[in-house]
Amino acid sequence: MSAEATDHAALGRRRGLPRIDLRNLRRFSRAALLGPTARGRLPDAIEHVAKVHRAYHPGADLDVLRQAYVLAESSHRGQMRKSGEPYITHPLAVTLILAELGAETTTLTASLLHDTVEDTDVTLDQVGEQFGEEVRYLVDGVTKLEKVDYGAAAEPETFRKMLVATGNDVRVMSIKLADRLHNMRTLGVMRPEKQARIAKVTRDVLIPLAERLGVQALKTELEDLVFAILHPEEYARTHELLQTQAGRPDPLARAAEDVRGVLHEAGIAAEVLVRPRHFVSVHRVGRKRGELTGADLGRLLVLVSEDADCYAVLGELHTCFTPVISEFKDFIAVPKFNLYQSLHTAVAGRGGDVAEILIRTHQMHRVAEAGVIALGNPYAPIETADAPEGERADPTRPGWLSRLLEWQSATPDPDIFWTSLRDDLAQDREITVFRSDGGTLGLPAGASCVDAAYAQYGEDAHSCIGARVNGRIATLSTVLRDGDTLQLLMAADAQDAASHGPSPKWLDHARTPAARIAINRWLAAHPAHPEQQTQQPRDRGGEPQTEEGQDTASPADRVVTPAGGAGRGEAGVIVDLPGATVRLARCCTPVPPDAVTGFAVRGGAVTVHRERCSGVGRMIAAGRKTVGVRWADEGASDGNGDYRVTLFAEAFSRPHLLADLTEAIAAEGAEVVAAAVEPPREQRVRHTYTLQLSDAGRLPALMRAMRNVPGVYDVTRESRSMAGARS
Repeated sequence: MSAEATDHAALGRRRGLPRIDLRNLRRFSRAALLGPTARGRLPDAIEHVAKVHRAYHPGADLDVLRQAYVLAESSHRGQMRKSGEPYITHPLAVTLILAELGAETTTLTASLLHDTVEDTDVTLDQVGEQFGEEVRYLVDGVTKLEKVDYGAAAEPETFRKMLVATGNDVRVMSIKLADRLHNMRTLGVMRPEKQARIAKVTRDVLIPLAERLGVQALKTELEDLVFAILHPEEYARTHELLQTQAGRPDPLARAAEDVRGVLHEAGIAAEVLVRPRHFVSVHRVGRKRGELTGADLGRLLVLVSEDADCYAVLGELHTCFTPVISEFKDFIAVPKFNLYQSLHTAVAGRGGDVAEILIRTHQMHRVAEAGVIALGNPYAPIETADAPEGERADPTRPGWLSRLLEWQSATPDPDIFWTSLRDDLAQDREITVFRSDGGTLGLPAGASCVDAAYAQYGEDAHSCIGARVNGRIATLSTVLRDGDTLQLLMAADAQDAASHGPSPKWLDHARTPAARIAINRWLAAHPAHPEQQTQQPRDRGGEPQTEEGQDTASPADRVVTPAGGAGRGEAGVIVDLPGATVRLARCCTPVPPDAVTGFAVRGGAVTVHRERCSGVGRMIAAGRKTVGVRWADEGASDGNGDYRVTLFAEAFSRPHLLADLTEAIAAEGAEVVAAAVEPPREQRVRHTYTLQLSDAGRLPALMRAMRNVPGVYDVTRESRSMAGARS
């Protein structure tokens, strides 16, 4: 082990990180060199593992561990690690890591044997015959993951196999994480470039997986080890900061005494501990807050017996100290996606120091540290019968992992699967959205209603037509925030699959792999869907264009400017082309004070477009000559009622919608020149109104009035397809 790695290990022990004692590792080495003991007696090398295991599982059968050690020791005899220790010390160390996290006997048995099939003559059949199919399956799963260690981790198919193995029994990944942790602890014997390569794989894949499995004890130490290898300068600065603070009075120790006193007076039995931050956490807090104080280097942990005591502690702390309300989070009522439960708060104590406080029960703390490892044997019949709706049916398969398995099986292309996996693991922040039926959805930050639909309904989300967010109608593109209440609106009649389905535009708003993969599958299966067909360009009034970018216009829309200079044309348009006929483009129906541009077209005419009109880009690309145009009075009406505009109202179909919209239009003093209603699709309808205004300045108020009509979720002048509108 390198000097740096040795120093880090010592610091880790002082800061409370769970890690194997090096004295035990040396004892493992000495015991391994002595060979196996007499039959029936527990070998010295595994005695410490057995002692730790019995602390969590008093009735555990230790004979199976003895047999597993004897087989592993005899199989690996003569093999040495690069550090010079007998190879058997590695499976022993991995097993001790898992034992300290409370893993059950079957997991420990498999961890002792996890390298035998890969590195010795022992076969899976032998393992199955001696230890049963459960241990055989775990050893086989870990064996299949061995390529992940040394450079092959970027191979997409390797990760597919890894996820499949993990999903069927998450204990496979638990062993893999402990295996990687011990390898990272002893990585100093390898070349620097190999250290960096393994550290990057650990950072990109295994640490996010540890986070999602809730195994914080492994995740935090892996983060520190990776930090030391990939960012040695920043690691050294953090190390120096901690060393500097070590000799100063600890404000957290004083805060802990104050909290103990308050809880003792309130008659609440609680254990109050100072929980130091690990290296990466200190580094992150430093980047966020700038200069750090002693109180920033750790948090207080309050452990109680019952859930109700957690809230009692919170009440006392907020009564006796000044709470920092923005720091309060309740992960007991709404657990995180990785099973984590705790109350988070922060209070200002004596001297103004702010202490962050975690409040949880002893069982919550065990799950927070060990995650799925703390849940025991997945084949045991406990805890599974009364699983609430939407939660894990298998206690060792968190909801995110079940979803991951579903979409990986639906993605035949390994590269797409790999990209989706990396995107999913890269999400380091999650939001909780409350469903209208009382359930919750865990989604990555930035997720939209499209993501929520597929998270809640799976493939049935194809027929989703809209949503209500916090009681208000919203489009499916709406980005959700933590704590939003969501009601998804589904098509009432989905008997015709061709008439219900996602728009290609949904992909622009889908953040989760599950949503993107499901949408792509549907689009691939429905290539003839009307929304995917290329149509001849049309203006929003439904009239075809005579040529690219050139709109037809009625005689009323045309005016000839005076010869010999710029003149004032129709609706107060001044055109810098003498004698030109002016046309207001119907594709965007410009009105003051819209920014406009003009194009010279055939016949000496000038077509006036809004600068944001999609036709502007097409006409420039086609080589059309631009002409300077501007409004005469910057939006002031000339009183002639010549301002014409086309609006598009998109709404959920309902009786009397047309009557209510026209009434709203009339109330704003606008005249309906023409109106069209498209046939409803998926219970959604689009109305097109060509309106004449006496004052273009009233257009925003008119659009607001139309949006306020019940059922209307958008009113726009944008030139876009119905597919885009539905997104």
